[in-house]
Order: sequence, then structure tokens, then C-alpha cells
Amino acid sequence: MNEHEKALPAGGPAKPTQNAVKIYVISSRERLLLPLAFCFCLLLVNTLLWSGPTAGLTASVCVWYGLLGLYLGRTLLNTWESRVLLAVNLALAATLALGSNWYFRAWNLLALLALLPVHAIGLSGGQFLPWWRPSMLWERLCLLLWGLFGHLGAALATAWPQKKDGAARRVLPLLLGAAGALALLAVLVPVLASADALFAAATADLRSFLSLHFSDAVWKALLASVMTPFLFGLLYSLRRPTPLKRTGAAARGGVDGLGFAIVLAAVAALYLLFLGVQSAGLFGGAEYLAQKGLSYAEWARSGFFQMVGVTVVNLTLLLAAVQWSRREGGAWRAVRLLSALLTAESLLLLLSAAWRMTLYVDVYGLSFKRCMTYWGMGMMAAFLLAAAWKVRRPDFRFCRVVFPLALAGWLVINCVPVDYLVAKDQVDRYLSGESGVLDAEYLLYDLSYDTLSQLERLDGDMVCTAYGDWDAIGTARLSILLEQRRQEARTDCADWRTWSLSAWLASRGGA
Repeated sequence: MNEHEKALPAGGPAKPTQNAVKIYVISSRERLLLPLAFCFCLLLVNTLLWSGPTAGLTASVCVWYGLLGLYLGRTLLNTWESRVLLAVNLALAATLALGSNWYFRAWNLLALLALLPVHAIGLSGGQFLPWWRPSMLWERLCLLLWGLFGHLGAALATAWPQKKDGAARRVLPLLLGAAGALALLAVLVPVLASADALFAAATADLRSFLSLHFSDAVWKALLASVMTPFLFGLLYSLRRPTPLKRTGAAARGGVDGLGFAIVLAAVAALYLLFLGVQSAGLFGGAEYLAQKGLSYAEWARSGFFQMVGVTVVNLTLLLAAVQWSRREGGAWRAVRLLSALLTAESLLLLLSAAWRMTLYVDVYGLSFKRCMTYWGMGMMAAFLLAAAWKVRRPDFRFCRVVFPLALAGWLVINCVPVDYLVAKDQVDRYLSGESGVLDAEYLLYDLSYDTLSQLERLDGDMVCTAYGDWDAIGTARLSILLEQRRQEARTDCADWRTWSLSAWLASRGGA
């Protein structure tokens, strides 16, 4: 048992200890870090806030880890957890510069917003809970908020000259006052101009000059200046963490497993009935369904998303039963037996959902959502197998396996050209006559640039609906719409912040 496990806080993470007067230890490393933190905030404003989750964020993540390496040294590579999260976060950031699917970009942004703080707080050594305990998320969130808001004075203490620097102590307030005055003028002058036509006319040339040359730059610098104390305080807390109050380890409790056994038995009986009805549809074929007033396609398309959701509920239920039941007596044996039965039923439910999904795809082809459903069912099956091992070995650390497995699964699906595969399947089915219709607009507008090479296999004179920013604006030939999409790809490639390998490859094709 390691040091973290010996002193786990009972009842959630403890609050950091605080002193009445906060004294910041400032060294040359902090004085170097402060301007670098401002530059990083300026980069973040110029990329993420101005361009969204694109290649600019890839650069920002790389610079972030450069800052951490410069300030924390070899701490970044000291532990296995840190090395894995470093590789995962860099890989997720790289996907933003490789693909152009906005679904993946949005989800990867959310993943980075969660994993980057988890990794950073883990570098401080101020946490107690190990990474594989789910409650560590709450503990690290508390430490993150404390780092962001509890050390705002660190930036000022670093920037403020020492007593021996008398001239600098006189100049710094002058510079801060001038910066504050410029910021207020940048805000107030446009407001006053909108409130009075005469003042607007008098300041028209000045406002035009400022808007043309300084507007974006001033706002970006102002926003970066506001962000810098928070970021610097967080970095400061990573190198000099405020100790948590140690509390005794909570004794493992448990409840009588009889209640869990009753719930598990009821749910297992329901699923046995459901699987019996399912098997009649799966093996009875179209004739059996027609007798029930259902078409085969209608039956096949219904339910697989719900089955994935039901599997999540089952997984949560059986883990709670195994973890919180008192491990003694007949009730405990019943809980384990029923948990094993529920795991087997959940795997059969997933198999049924996958079978029905396959029947539907055979008729209607692939789509992005259907591909992601296949991936989700595969991941749920892996989680259920881990849960089955948990039932067999109750002391097995479920999250210790599932967390890395989930990250690995997400990285794998990011490496699969889903949009290309969907477009190839749909176009192949259309050209072979297997499908009489093709949703070209879906492939053209809803998916990424990876679909363009497959759409070029179609007749360029095909008439398609043309879309603007929000709605249909008319019709046009497919060849014209493809060239418009390639022009959009060239526009993305013209700015390093929005460049992607997918857009670059698309921009090289066409006329």
C-alpha cells in the first residue's frame, strides 16, 4: 500500500490549509514564468477563443507542456500516470490538426478540458487519492479551483519590484495605470459614441483608426492580461502546492446485500423475458414480424440506442452491488451470482443490438452515428468483461483498467477515417444499384472534407441542395458544390490556426 492509499481523506477531499497573510516565495524561475504565462494566454486567446478547436489548439497544448516542462522540470516524466496522460493529451491535440470532423473536434476539446487539468494537478503532488479512484476527480477539481483562484496575488508579487529596485517600483504603477486607462478608453469610447451622435462624429476618425489597427490586438491583449493571474497562480500552485489536511482513512463499510439481490433478481428476470421476445424477432424473420404488424426494417432500426443506454444502467447497478454489499453470508453469494447473470444478459443485449444494427446497415448503409454506435457497443462490451472479472474477484480495481481502456478506445476511433468509410459505403451502394437513393447533402455538408474524394466518383451533373450557413439556399450541380467545399478547405489551410491535414488533402483535389 503506497503513501496515497494510507491517508485517503474521509468524506471527500480536504480543504487546503490557509494562512492569515499569504507570503509568496518568488524566485528567478517565477520571474521568467510570468511573461511566458502572458504569452501563452495570448496564444490561447488567439487560437481557441478566435478559431475554436483546430490546429491552433494543437500548438497551444504543445506550448502548455513546454511551460510545464520549463517550470516543473523532470516532474513531468516522473510517474507512469504522468507519462501516459502526456502521451494521450498530445495525441488528442494532434487529432485536431489531422482531421476536420467537427464532432470529433468538439469531443476532443471536451476531453482535453478534462484531462489537461487532471494531469496538471497530478504533477503537484498535493493530492491524496490515486488516479484510479473515481473520487479523485472531485479532489483534483477542488485543487484546480484553489490553484486558479487561491493564488491570484502570486502574479502581482512576481511582477512587483523588490525594495532595492526603487526606480522600477515608481515606474510599474505608471505602466499599470496607463494600461488600465487604455483598456477603459477602448471600452468607453465606443459606448459613448453610440450614445451621442455628435461625439460619434467627433471621434469617427480616431475610432476608425483604432478599429483598423488596434481593435483585435487590444482586445486579445486585454483578455490575455485578465487570464494571466489565474494561469500563473495555477502554475505557482503546482510547484508549491498548499498541503491538504490529512485525515484518517475511512474504514470500508457495506450494507446488507439482500436489497441489492432483490433488485438484481427483478432486473435479471425482466431481461430474460426481453431476450426471449428478442430471439423470436431475430430468428422468426420477416414473416413472423409481419404477423405482428411490423416491417423488418422498422423492427431492425428500433431500440439499439436504447439497448446501449440500458447496458450503462446495468453496469452501474452491478458495480454498485458488488462494491457496497457486505461480503459475507448468503446474501453476498446471491449478489455475486445475480451480478454474473446480469453481466451475461447485458452482453446478450449488446449482441442483439449489434445484430439489429447490422440488419439495418445492410438495408440503409453506414452513417457517422451508426459507426459511433458500433464503437460504443464495442467499448461497453469491454467494460462488461471487466465488470465480470470484478464479480469474480471483488477486490479487482475496475476503474484502474477501465480508465486507460476508455482513453485507448477513444484514441483508436480518432485514428479511424470514419467519414471516408461512410462516404465509400454510401457511394458504393448507390453506384452498384444496391441503393436507389443517395443523401449527397449529408455526405457533403454534415461530414468532413474526407468525403470529397468519394463524392467525386458520382456524376458531376447530379443536382443537389445547396446550403448556406444555416439553411438551404437553392440547388446546384454536384461538381460546383464540390469545388465550393474544396475552396473552403483552401481557406482553412491559408491560416495556420485552422489548418488540418484533412483540409490540405481536400484542397489539392478538384479543378
